[in-house]
Amino acid sequence: MRRLAALAAILGLIAGACGGTASNPPTSTPALTATPAPTVAPTAEPTPAPTPEPTAEPTPRPPATWALVTAAGSGPAAREDHTWTVDPEGVTAYLFGGRNGGTTFADLYAFDLATDTWRALAPDGSKPAGRFGHEAAWVDGVGLVVFAGQANATTFFGDLWAYDPAANRWTELPAAGAAPVPRYGSCSGVGPDGRLWISHGFTEDRARFFDTKAYDFDLQRWIDLTPDGRTPVERCLHACWWTGDGRFVLYGGQTTTVAALGDLWSLTPGSGDTPGAWTQFDGTLPAERALPAFASFGESQLVFGGKSIGGAYLGDAYVVDGRSLTVSPPMIEGASPSGRASSTLIEDRERAHVLLFGGTGTNGAFSELWQLSTP
Repeated sequence: MRRLAALAAILGLIAGACGGTASNPPTSTPALTATPAPTVAPTAEPTPAPTPEPTAEPTPRPPATWALVTAAGSGPAAREDHTWTVDPEGVTAYLFGGRNGGTTFADLYAFDLATDTWRALAPDGSKPAGRFGHEAAWVDGVGLVVFAGQANATTFFGDLWAYDPAANRWTELPAAGAAPVPRYGSCSGVGPDGRLWISHGFTEDRARFFDTKAYDFDLQRWIDLTPDGRTPVERCLHACWWTGDGRFVLYGGQTTTVAALGDLWSLTPGSGDTPGAWTQFDGTLPAERALPAFASFGESQLVFGGKSIGGAYLGDAYVVDGRSLTVSPPMIEGASPSGRASSTLIEDRERAHVLLFGGTGTNGAFSELWQLSTP
């Protein structure tokens, strides 16, 4: 910064004396003292604004990558329409049921997330019949809960079972109250109220539902919470999950004469046993699909694959934002699983990845295990 020199006006003293030699001593004339001019303070130039440092471009987030996992232990046979559920500690994921062609499974496996190891379980006592297209969720204080499903073309279930790993035992739970009609291809999730919520589904004679019900584990009874007004069209083979802000989201599936749907809805629950209200999301969504895999993905939801409206097996992935419900494809590079439907996804938060197992594609059912690592 340039600095100016100080400017000062200085007046000299004026003396009153004559030139030459005087014969008498000169009369002394008082000196005239000049009044100094005011000092002018230097004027500083304006300080120029500092030159901003160049803003660094945000570092692009590295893309996620898929990889085949070679698991230890004796794992499940190839299958589709099974469930895979992580315990609250994030230690073990329990896989139950499913089918491969005409074979329906009633087996139960534990998968150790830290060591990628399968272990077949042999529970004591009675247990749920073999089934596919059922629902499963972990309920604190209860264990692994399994609801509904199908055994064959004419056998549908509406029962509710709980598996306690500590006791290695299944228990059938009472089904009092407004119990759902037995069904296949419903959806479910444990709400903030601790109840198991289910919605929609399919049963024999091509009947599909649009109801919403919740099971209260303390009262051991079902409660009908189907909202009045506009609801998602009756359907099956869709996905549902709870958001962090307490909404029950429903996506995709199929309905009568329509092989795949692409709409997305959110249900805001009412107070207590009062039904809430459905709201349809009006943003951009991916292509229609039934039987997609889905799992928590941080605070959002990852949706993978499914079957298109034309019957093709899909291998794409999308992230549904946990608050806005906007949908975007994640950055993924490298080889990825081939197109498939009826597979399952789970999130392993401790190791920052999701795991994909099973499903069916052009050449039949899969037994492979894939891992999507997130940077």
